[in-house]
Amino acid sequence: MSLFSRIHAWSRRNLPTREQLERNRLVAPLARRAELWRFTRRSVPRGVAVGLFIGIFALIPGIQIVGAALMCVPARGNIPIAAAMTFLSNPATTPFILAASIWIGNKLGYHADVSTIFRLYDSGAGIRQWSAWLLTDAAPSLVIGLLVISTVAAALGYVISAFFWTRWVRHKRRMRQVEGE
Repeated sequence: MSLFSRIHAWSRRNLPTREQLERNRLVAPLARRAELWRFTRRSVPRGVAVGLFIGIFALIPGIQIVGAALMCVPARGNIPIAAAMTFLSNPATTPFILAASIWIGNKLGYHADVSTIFRLYDSGAGIRQWSAWLLTDAAPSLVIGLLVISTVAAALGYVISAFFWTRWVRHKRRMRQVEGE
């Protein structure tokens, strides 16, 4: 089974279907717009970029998929791809994203203590502890760092997915030409 087949099977099992989204009152109008569900050379890279940007910047499960779907409307991106890309930030990657964003924010002149993140994360801190930490001078460092990381990831994701999408389409055309001969 190829990597593409495994990714396709995983996405079929884990991503919400168009019908499930139609039942959600927040995203139902989006589910009815067919152009947001088509896989085209323009919509796929846009969906990748939107999903990576929202998935990294938001870091709040549940809001990520809805936010990515909503951002796909003005960006004319592919909603299923954007939803899949939000899964890049998960419980395994979130501590690294947070640490990297604070490090970047600190390098840009803000101040936050990275060890505090790990202490809060390891202790299973609640909303009150996280809010108290964010209301200190750590918030600007975190937000600026997340903005930089999500913007760079979105740009790279767009370029890489456009490149691979174009290669895949060319490969399919060549295969059709070979079969037609």
